[in-house]
Amino acid sequence: MVGRFAGVARGAGLVVISVFGVLATPSDALPLGFGLLALAVVAALAEVHTGRTGRGRRVAFALALARAAAICAAQLETAPEPGELNQWALNVLTITVITLQWEWPPRVTVPAVACLLVVQLAPLAPEDSVSTVLRVLIEGVLARLAFQLLVRSTRRIDRLRARRARLEREESLAQQRRRQEREYLAVLHDTASATFLMVAQRGASADPAEVAEYARRDLSILTGATGRDSMVELEASLRGVLAQSPVRVDARWSPVPLLPASAALALVRAVREALLNVERHAGVTEAVLTVEAGVRVTVRDEGRGFDPAAVPAHRRGIRGSLVERMAAAGGRATVTSAPGEGTTVELSWPDD
Repeated sequence: MVGRFAGVARGAGLVVISVFGVLATPSDALPLGFGLLALAVVAALAEVHTGRTGRGRRVAFALALARAAAICAAQLETAPEPGELNQWALNVLTITVITLQWEWPPRVTVPAVACLLVVQLAPLAPEDSVSTVLRVLIEGVLARLAFQLLVRSTRRIDRLRARRARLEREESLAQQRRRQEREYLAVLHDTASATFLMVAQRGASADPAEVAEYARRDLSILTGATGRDSMVELEASLRGVLAQSPVRVDARWSPVPLLPASAALALVRAVREALLNVERHAGVTEAVLTVEAGVRVTVRDEGRGFDPAAVPAHRRGIRGSLVERMAAAGGRATVTSAPGEGTTVELSWPDD
């Protein structure tokens, strides 16, 4: 990133320095000063448009050296006073040396800086030469060190960002796996567990053919072969659940549209689980099922009720088979109950 803008920064900075250099140039050397200013402007524009890769990058490098060498070679003519160290040339030299460290490796910049120093030092007195060499070397080394520190910091930040992105992806996958596990546990609770319970209740009177049919249905659900993309009729599916309900159900129907199989399946399973809970926990033998357009399905009993907040975490009937299952299908399940006040399970799809 730094190297990408080094040429632009160098060009802009040297144009500004060259403007002030022309203003400090003696009147008899103004034509030369304006010529060097024009060279600085043209080189700056060329660096902007030559690009930062391949041939364009090499052209920009050559222009930077040519501009610096020309201004350094003309330092005696453009100096404000004879024998005075020309700050225009010195500033152009140091800025060029510094910015080259941001773009090129030492095997390129060291020979280039050496050539520029030869051009800069040729007309200078020995005392000025020593100070110039020290200044250029110190600034060049510091620029290189700063660039290396910046590169290392940037790479470390990139590694940390990559690691964070990887951890976020892993966490997302882990959440997805946990959601799938919860989904499977809910399906298992609603299918195989219910079938086993039915067989245990009926004992020897259980019809083997009926048990086999339940097992085939449960297997198709557990393996995903349920035709989830098709549209089904909710009332017909619910009537099948009511026909097998362990409690008497007063059903009140309103016409509802066809639903995606996944939504209808979630509603059917939730209703079946609610009716099983009435038999197991409510202490009554009947419930009221209301189906309203929208789609909204309510199962109500007048049993002993309970405190939903007090249900242990390992009990998955409410959370897994009702709430999470409906949420996974794009719906919503709400369980309202209190000790002695019965229980109401309200299922809606979609979740508005």
